[in-house]
Amino acid sequence: MNDFEYVYGPVPSRRLGMSLGISPIPQKTCNYSCVYCQLGRTDKLTNERKIFFIIEKIMSELGKTLTSGVEFDVVTIVGEGEPTLYLGLGELIHRTKLITKKPVAVITNGSLLYDSALQFELESADIVLPSLDAYDEASFRKVNRPHGKLHFDQVYEGLKDFSLKYSGQLWIEIMLVLGLNDDEESLLRFSRLLEGIRYDRLYINTPVRPPAEKEAKAVSSETMKHAVEILNGTSIDLLVSSGFHSEIPDNYEAIVSIIKRHPMNQFEIESFLKSRGCNNMDFIFLKLGKSGSVERVNYKGYMTYRMR
Repeated sequence: MNDFEYVYGPVPSRRLGMSLGISPIPQKTCNYSCVYCQLGRTDKLTNERKIFFIIEKIMSELGKTLTSGVEFDVVTIVGEGEPTLYLGLGELIHRTKLITKKPVAVITNGSLLYDSALQFELESADIVLPSLDAYDEASFRKVNRPHGKLHFDQVYEGLKDFSLKYSGQLWIEIMLVLGLNDDEESLLRFSRLLEGIRYDRLYINTPVRPPAEKEAKAVSSETMKHAVEILNGTSIDLLVSSGFHSEIPDNYEAIVSIIKRHPMNQFEIESFLKSRGCNNMDFIFLKLGKSGSVERVNYKGYMTYRMR
């Protein structure tokens, strides 16, 4: 199979199982520049919805992937930026559901849920997973660093409004960052905000891969436990993920295709290569290290690979 531009994986997701990904957004195109983003800083900060890629090309790749017989649990529209910026999202969801019986999920920062047109487009998705990392304008600017046209009250009210209309599964994620939104007052404010939202699951996360900014550090296990108690959520740390997968025959190209959307650490790459019977692992790591497009980040004592 050729190196696809839009469809990748499946990759392991601690919330969704084995996720077959669709990326309808160019790399690092987003309306947030979150301090914790595992893809690095946002290169293209925009709040305008566009048809970035022709939907026929995306569907062609998805069709070929499905006919290959690859096993997965869910189709996830997430990509390399904010997927709700893709103006063809509604059609993409609809057409995907026509060719697979597996659930279709959309992972979003939730910034545009105030848009009634987008709300309508997302209605046909089985699962929508929005983020809620801030509790007021100041924390919004510190953690998410949004496009200038976005304001916290608008984003929160949009999430609240969408939650009351949406008939699918709504899974919210809160990313706790040390010193920014993890203190007692912050947790209590999150708790009050959640009371106005109708959701099915709440996941609590903290940076586990190299963030965009070095200052964005993970909270302690004690803080995470406390947050779980106050917010009545599930810590992402308690979930287990399985291995990575790619239909691309070349081992190096397969890794590159994955880390474009999902950074991998050295142990994940080793496990991935072993599962494919790779006998030149040292050469692959050497090539990754010399690549001008791949960034190696020493984080928490091990090396993580992502695109520059």
